Amino acid sequence: MTATGHAIGAAVPRQRRGLAAMAHDSRVVAKRNLRRMVRIPEIVVFGLLQPVMFVLLFSYVMGGAIQIPNAGASSKTYTQYLMAGIFAQTVTFAVAGASAGIAEDMTKGLVDRFRSLPMTRSAVLVGRTLADLCQTAFTLLVLALVALAVGWRIHHGVPQALGGFALLLLLGYAFSWIGALIGLSVRSPEAATSAGLIWLFPLTFISNAFVPVSSMPSWLQPIAYWNPFSATVQACRNLFGNQVGPVDKSWPMQHAIGVSIVSSLAVMALFSWLSVRKYRSAAGRA
Repeated sequence: MTATGHAIGAAVPRQRRGLAAMAHDSRVVAKRNLRRMVRIPEIVVFGLLQPVMFVLLFSYVMGGAIQIPNAGASSKTYTQYLMAGIFAQTVTFAVAGASAGIAEDMTKGLVDRFRSLPMTRSAVLVGRTLADLCQTAFTLLVLALVALAVGWRIHHGVPQALGGFALLLLLGYAFSWIGALIGLSVRSPEAATSAGLIWLFPLTFISNAFVPVSSMPSWLQPIAYWNPFSATVQACRNLFGNQVGPVDKSWPMQHAIGVSIVSSLAVMALFSWLSVRKYRSAAGRA
């Protein structure tokens, strides 16, 4: 009895506590989602097509028609202005995939299976958002190569450019928590996809991503300036050396890097708390 009991006890894995448990469980869930992306490459491929199409359409179709003040109407000049906006749009549009993925896991009963395991509740969402972050990083890499092919260039060196991409990934990760909350709040993956995209269009277009804010109506300009999306776009232009046209003297744009970091962290803190709370209440009703 003693020997058997000792053997059985030895086979039981050591219990983790606190942050160590959450980190371990989150890594396991992230690996599961990354394996799913590898097994279903269409998820990654179709996630790449849309931003690549935006780059080509804006650069070659509309680039010559959209004028940046004091910068001329060259499509190559507009490409320098455009790319920070396309990068930021790409990381935020990943919200739709996160929303649909979590909604699909909910409808398939994955919540019930995770509830039966000795794992931290928040790890399910942390692991999912980390996997989405890895996919977003890969998408940004491919998109940067496409941008270089159409004439975009980095002018302030590699370290600052890496800082710009870090800000983009921070923004994307913060917004993925909004996607998590949406996915937990709707009843189907189809509804999650629509709900994940519909609010992003005004957010990205009422900004400095595609046209200067000065070209907008005066009543709309403060909204665009204080849009966290605009701050990240402006910060990336500064770090990439892609500042085209006159310098924007509004306070958020003059302090774009700080505003970008603070606003992204605020979004992440708020929506991660709301998402985990929503997940726990959903699991409690399951």
